[in-house]
Amino acid sequence: MDISLLTSEGFLFLLRWLHFIFGVIWIGHLYYFNFTQGGFFAETDAATKSNCIQKLVPRALWWFRWGAMFTMATGVLILLMKGHQNPTLFVTAWGVSILTGAALGLLMWYNVWFVIWPNQKVVIENALQTASGKPANPQAASCAAKAGLCSRSNVLFSFPMLFFMGAASHLPLTVTTTNFLPLLLVIGGVLVVLELNGLKGKMGPMTTVKGVIHCGVGLTLVLYVIMEVLTK
Repeated sequence: MDISLLTSEGFLFLLRWLHFIFGVIWIGHLYYFNFTQGGFFAETDAATKSNCIQKLVPRALWWFRWGAMFTMATGVLILLMKGHQNPTLFVTAWGVSILTGAALGLLMWYNVWFVIWPNQKVVIENALQTASGKPANPQAASCAAKAGLCSRSNVLFSFPMLFFMGAASHLPLTVTTTNFLPLLLVIGGVLVVLELNGLKGKMGPMTTVKGVIHCGVGLTLVLYVIMEVLTK
């Protein structure tokens, strides 16, 4: 008896399924932090906020960062398997879209593990220290600001990331070997500039939920227009 899930395509399907599940966990928590928790913290009293930082935030960050890790791991495995099956697949409309989405996803994963989480650990430890009567860590405020900027940048990236992941299979583009490299270089340059701003820059219009949503939609449109122009 043939069992579909025990074939190579079945394994690829399982990876996609897990990729979706972990992605929902990751991006769901990203939107919770930015769209729900941030507004609540801005309006609540200091004692409630401190209690949440000590007990709620660490739990949410655990799911957040490991959701990011396994989303990244399953995504990389999918790309490796697809590339092994057809090495020329990436120089196609599917390849351009999926590589754009993957680049955004990898930047977001990096931000979670190497910027947001390290800085949030300082914020959590500071809340625990001050609750026990110890002096506050003077670096806690700047760490919170760094984590906040990078988190907003991840929300910004999430809109085009989801767009191009879906576009890989459902939005046809005209891609040739002659325009493949220029396209990736232009898109890569845009992403590098935005990532540098997320690491060292300012919130700008992303200070509000409405602002970061508008910026995310705008970035998606800009990247899509770049693709349409450079693939013709």
